[in-house]
Amino acid sequence: MNKLFYGDNLTIIRKMAAESVGLIYLDPPFNSNRSYNLLYKNTTGLPIPEQIEAFCDTWEYDYEKSQMAYQIPDIMRQYGIENDVVQFWYYLTLALKNTNQKLLAYLVYMTIRLIEMHRILKYGGSIYLHCDPTASHYLKVIMDSIFGHSNFRNEIVWHYTGWNKKLHQKFESRHDIILFYAKGDNADNFMGFSIPWKNEDEYIRKRKQKVLVDEDGEKYVMSDAGGGKRIKRYLKDAMEYGSPVDDVWNIDKINNSSKEKLGYPTQKPLMLLERILKSSSKEGDIVFDPFCGCGTTVEAAIRNNRQWIGCDIAIHSIKLIQETRIKKYSLTEGKDYSIEGVPQSVEQAKYLFEQDPFQFQHWAIEKTGGFCSSKKTGDRGIDGKIYFEIERKLCGMVLSVKGGNIKPGDIRDLRGVLEREDSTEMAGFICLKKPTKAMLQEADVAGFYEYQGIKYPRIQILTIQDIFDGKKWYCPSVVKQVRKDMGQAYLAI
Repeated sequence: MNKLFYGDNLTIIRKMAAESVGLIYLDPPFNSNRSYNLLYKNTTGLPIPEQIEAFCDTWEYDYEKSQMAYQIPDIMRQYGIENDVVQFWYYLTLALKNTNQKLLAYLVYMTIRLIEMHRILKYGGSIYLHCDPTASHYLKVIMDSIFGHSNFRNEIVWHYTGWNKKLHQKFESRHDIILFYAKGDNADNFMGFSIPWKNEDEYIRKRKQKVLVDEDGEKYVMSDAGGGKRIKRYLKDAMEYGSPVDDVWNIDKINNSSKEKLGYPTQKPLMLLERILKSSSKEGDIVFDPFCGCGTTVEAAIRNNRQWIGCDIAIHSIKLIQETRIKKYSLTEGKDYSIEGVPQSVEQAKYLFEQDPFQFQHWAIEKTGGFCSSKKTGDRGIDGKIYFEIERKLCGMVLSVKGGNIKPGDIRDLRGVLEREDSTEMAGFICLKKPTKAMLQEADVAGFYEYQGIKYPRIQILTIQDIFDGKKWYCPSVVKQVRKDMGQAYLAI
């Protein structure tokens, strides 16, 4: 069955069977801060300051990343990667640690996932990695190491048009890079892609060939077959075959006037994904996108009769795909596809906490309309925030999540955070277990925040059961964004 997974793709990929997918497309966000911020704003309507950074720890070389960097050589050996490559990884890590830790953190993040993607890709399958120019050459080296130099197929240049402007130190950037690799011999699974000729006149004009007529009145041209040989090609056959594309793809980017536009910051055009799917998969094949974002890969798979698996760490993405891409084709959840990883009960929420505490925290905050903090260990006691505008001033409600044991000291700590943070008027505490009487008393001590004659408890507590019962934070109304460039409704989480 087709599936949408909510969660960290590394956790999900590790649970997938070896050689279970035929095609992988991934567009990992190098600037995930901007991606998540804009996604949050466009799907909830809640105001977010542009300087707020989400998931910035993904690109910080912290203790977790350093431990993972040390583990990668052992994982490489476990998967049969040559020792010379392992040694190269060691020296690359050492060099970047002293020169570009943000890039190193990104490569650690990607390398561990690409190793697992190689495991789940079928022999003869293909992987297309959409690269940010900041890291594309480093990723090429990593891909060579994992998939093998001999399995590199193309560096595809996706060229798109736009308004060029004069720059002082460089040319205008008008392309992305997509690295295309195979797992072994992919001749049986590579169909290539041809663009149909509009008419005979276009074919003749662009090919600049003289049209001849045989004794039966059939039009043909003489084409170069290499080695000085020429062959007869009938025009009707050439028209049907079309013009094969090379490794430079001229496809328009999503812009404000595009009918496809969903407001997702890194949205890719459907034509781009359909070309990849048609080139390297057949009907019925399983296509996997571990960073599915707004779901272009999912829609391309649906339109072209492929099975699909998508994954994203943001619940806003999952809902966006369900309410736009999937709904368009009248697919039924439970019959045509399933959504995995989104708790539908307290028991499932508890299971999520036991399996992945950070993802539980992430889900609980987004479930209540909050904006997640960047760090898995919390940001000085802040796991997330809700923002609201008061007299043209952006104020916040800090959120803290506890999935395990809770105590009155947790509320006292939250009260300290509330007093410490600027432009923060309120605080919310989310917990799996029912709060004790002493915890409720600690919350009462914080008093009230008054605005326009309405008193709001400065510290509020919601259990997971409360959230499933539809209870919400009691705070001043947030300001909805007016989106004139898209007809998308705000999505309930």
